[in-house]
Amino acid sequence: MDSPNVLLLLTTLSLTVSSAISGSVVEDLANLQPPSDFNTTIMKNCQHNPSLRYCNSSSVDLKEIFKFTIVASHLCNESKNPNCVHSFDKIDLRNRPKIAPLYLSYSFFWKYCPSTIFSIDLSNTSLKGSFPTEVLCCAQIQALDLSVNGLAGEFPIESFSPLTNLTSLNLSYNYFSESKISDSRFFRRFNASSFIHSGILPSHRNFTIKAIFVLVGFPISVIFMVVCFGWLCFQRPDFLPRMFQRKHKFTPSMLRAATNGFSRKNQIVRSEGVEIYKGTLRDGTEVRIEIYRDCISREKRQEFVEECKVLVELRHKNLVQVLGWCSNRNKRAIVTEWTDGETIEMWLSDSAPPWKLRLKILSGVVAGMLYLQENWPEVVSDIRIDSVLLTDNHEPLLSRFQVGDRYRNSKKIHWFGILLLEIITNRRSQEFERGEAGFIEHVRENYPENLHEVIDGRMKLPENIFDQAKHGIELGLMCTDQSISKHPGLDQISHMINKVYESCLELAPQNHKRSHGDGEEQQDDQSKQQKTTPERSETGDTVYNITCSSQWIESAPVVLKMTSSRYYLFKLKISIRSSEVFILSLAKTLEANSRR
Repeated sequence: MDSPNVLLLLTTLSLTVSSAISGSVVEDLANLQPPSDFNTTIMKNCQHNPSLRYCNSSSVDLKEIFKFTIVASHLCNESKNPNCVHSFDKIDLRNRPKIAPLYLSYSFFWKYCPSTIFSIDLSNTSLKGSFPTEVLCCAQIQALDLSVNGLAGEFPIESFSPLTNLTSLNLSYNYFSESKISDSRFFRRFNASSFIHSGILPSHRNFTIKAIFVLVGFPISVIFMVVCFGWLCFQRPDFLPRMFQRKHKFTPSMLRAATNGFSRKNQIVRSEGVEIYKGTLRDGTEVRIEIYRDCISREKRQEFVEECKVLVELRHKNLVQVLGWCSNRNKRAIVTEWTDGETIEMWLSDSAPPWKLRLKILSGVVAGMLYLQENWPEVVSDIRIDSVLLTDNHEPLLSRFQVGDRYRNSKKIHWFGILLLEIITNRRSQEFERGEAGFIEHVRENYPENLHEVIDGRMKLPENIFDQAKHGIELGLMCTDQSISKHPGLDQISHMINKVYESCLELAPQNHKRSHGDGEEQQDDQSKQQKTTPERSETGDTVYNITCSSQWIESAPVVLKMTSSRYYLFKLKISIRSSEVFILSLAKTLEANSRR
């Protein structure tokens, strides 16, 4: 558009709208309508200068062209052109952040950008976002300044191709993405000052920083990651994925975290060299942690680890599950599942449990011992009354184990005999001056005449159940008798206990009749239940005919054999000293006697 056309256009605009148009007109363009003769004015302009952009449009939008003329008039004055009636040479909105975005938003103005404009300056106008490609519609411009803004993203190099007259470009102090513009012919006519801190040109400083990072920082980062991964592997493997965790292996840091730093609140037992804590693992599992603070040799620590590798394989409902171990120079620990139940000793002291529950517990203890004997003979369990735990439904749990010491079966049977006697009598071997020997002697002295003085009177046993308790005492004395060379096996004991337990469940409805009395009545009942008459066998051995209750015979078919209406003891010889009956030694085998 030449000067006469500009003069004609702006003069027409001034006459059409008003002699003084306020800024509010630009802000309210949507409500403005072109005058009735505006189409005639447009046609005259196109006749004088067909190169006007709106003259070449396929479809003429009078309303859009009218808004363009209004914005052009305002923008020319805002840009401080010396004489907008004669010329519109530049758009200068630098340092005017309030109105620059407004004019950029008028796409219809840039669509019909006056061809007389040769310079656009939008520097320091707080422009944000991507490059304003609208200004590139003014393809005839010779200078463009978008410096000191917040423009970012990709720089549209291809869109600059039509700007063949552009000789001055300033994009400094923006945040464009780095571009490889060295191969572009267009940018060869601009020097580096056009792109200072624009992000477009590769920065030597940034390149140096990146090179340092690649050559130094990256290896350091890798080393740091390896160190962190190694620390997690050796200190807190519970933070690693399960595939990287060492199964059953706990570290001191894991135990410290599980017990809140080995706090007193989590401590259950503390004695010389041993501390027991309740802890919670990272996955929420509650555990019992038994810590041994002692210094042992490397060989001993290795033996400890090998033992723990065996213990974690134990699986039985009557064994506490061992979850893992910790082996350190000054600290060893065994981690087991947590059980809220009490020990048998506490259970007997705090309540008066019935005979049926005592049998159930004895049956569970034997089952656990039998599992170890058959599957893990190298593992020995501690079945002392203060070591066996009970669950809420009165299932016994063997909680302490020892690996490598192959005790003879007779020793294990002896331990069970002590446990059996303690459960029936509610007495502890520690109560006697001679310990276990004194406790066993006390029971023998009162067997069988004064058993009411030995058996826990709180059970208030009826006569038929009292017989079971009496034979339980007999079994306990048999298991603890050191004078015989062979004791019943765990499988036989398990069979006896289970049969008596089943019989007890069957007799439970009859237990309300009466409890067993004391004094002469008890002695009469005992004499009715057991009578001994010595006989001489063909081999010359003395065999005693013993009349016993049916429950005992059913419980011990290997020990006793029934002939007509009397019960003959073939495997065991019985010696009677005054009123005391106890087992001395094993006699002829059952098979040899049964053939006779």
